Amino acid sequence: MPRVVMERSGEMEVFTRVVREGGFSAAARSLDLTPSAVSKLVARLEKRLGTRLLVRTTRAVTLTEEGQAYYRAALRILQDMVEAEQTASGGAIRGLLSINASLPFGRMFVAPVIPSFLAKHPELTVSLSFTDDVVSLLAQRADVAIRMGKLPDSALVARRLGQSKRVVCAAPSYLERRGTPKAPSDLQRHDCLMFNFRRSDVGWPMEIDGRLVEQQVAGHLLVNNGETLRQMVLAGAGIARLGRFHVADDLARGDLVPLLEAFNPGDLELIHAVYVGGGPVPPRVRAFIDHMAAELATSPLLE
Repeated sequence: MPRVVMERSGEMEVFTRVVREGGFSAAARSLDLTPSAVSKLVARLEKRLGTRLLVRTTRAVTLTEEGQAYYRAALRILQDMVEAEQTASGGAIRGLLSINASLPFGRMFVAPVIPSFLAKHPELTVSLSFTDDVVSLLAQRADVAIRMGKLPDSALVARRLGQSKRVVCAAPSYLERRGTPKAPSDLQRHDCLMFNFRRSDVGWPMEIDGRLVEQQVAGHLLVNNGETLRQMVLAGAGIARLGRFHVADDLARGDLVPLLEAFNPGDLELIHAVYVGGGPVPPRVRAFIDHMAAELATSPLLE
């Protein structure tokens, strides 16, 4: 009978952590080990397998072809181990779930459903991070993120949760001071508030005579998140284009006024949950996404 190597799962965990964290030092910090110990464990693994898994440089580590195959297999095995332990313990979902979302969506939709989610899974700890910056899930060690708009090509797995229309709007105080635009070209004479991070769109889409055009806009204020943009619009600083879900209450109260609705192309801002692929979905991630999807399905603010 072949000898049972008891430390294989530990070697797999250390190796996959080096890949996810992007280096030995970062992996060591996350595992509470020394870089030397991590390096020795990976070297022992490579010696036992008889092949090189990582190419080491002073700046980074890169997977070899054999390393990529082993990494994918190791992820599956480690996840199977987690699910086996959960099955043996009655299926309880445990551990830390790190969630990232945009500031407005997190405030309006994610935070309100967390209490009921934790009530279902009392052995789980949730870490919330709300920012409109598109963070790297690996760099931030986030398990799942809620992303708005078009998704770039990546290795992330996405599940669509919903969609929202957009609206161009301004406060009555701004319109009294600067006038109300009647046509898309009028926006060139107004302060249009925008984000200071890169967007794929170069202007605001408008439908003119049945054609979709990008109306160029400019202004004197740039912000890095949707909630600040909403506050600036409410304060009368200019005109903005926001998700309708974000300003639905403001529009209903008359604190904001929709503009150029006859030219609104009805484009949709897609909402996805994204997570790192390469193996089975961790039960805690799957449970949260299922819970989030069920809650959003009943929201009158989303399509």
